[in-house]
Amino acid sequence: MGEKIRVLVGGVFDILHVGHVHFLTQARSLGDELVVIVAHDETVRRRKGREPVNSAEDRAELLRALKVVDEVYIGSPGGIDYELVKRIDPDVVAVGPDQEFNCERLKKELREHGVEAEVIRVPYLYKKDRAKTSKIIKRIVEAFCD
Repeated sequence: MGEKIRVLVGGVFDILHVGHVHFLTQARSLGDELVVIVAHDETVRRRKGREPVNSAEDRAELLRALKVVDEVYIGSPGGIDYELVKRIDPDVVAVGPDQEFNCERLKKELREHGVEAEVIRVPYLYKKDRAKTSKIIKRIVEAFCD
């Protein structure tokens, strides 16, 4: 039997929702193993401009509980941890439909750090206005806060 194809995804995964499940399932279908790098709390603060609702440790634990996920790591506070990506050694890096990455640029940056993975954008399979953490937070606030 040949080597397993390892797929890597990264993200915040703050309030786990159906959009995350669809993304992770689609990413997993691109290979045999799915590895997730969860954004560090500092990264969430910097990129989202807010505190994460759940800590990186809690988000990682939730992801580990999903049968579609094989391994979970917490990223470093400084953005993409290319050393960690190199250690994971993915065959494919799957990018979410709403993640602000230019796939060609990301592929070039990975190559510059010795990572030869393909970069594939996963399409939307769900209504993005419903399955988006910021929209879910907004609906909760509207429903429970006066």
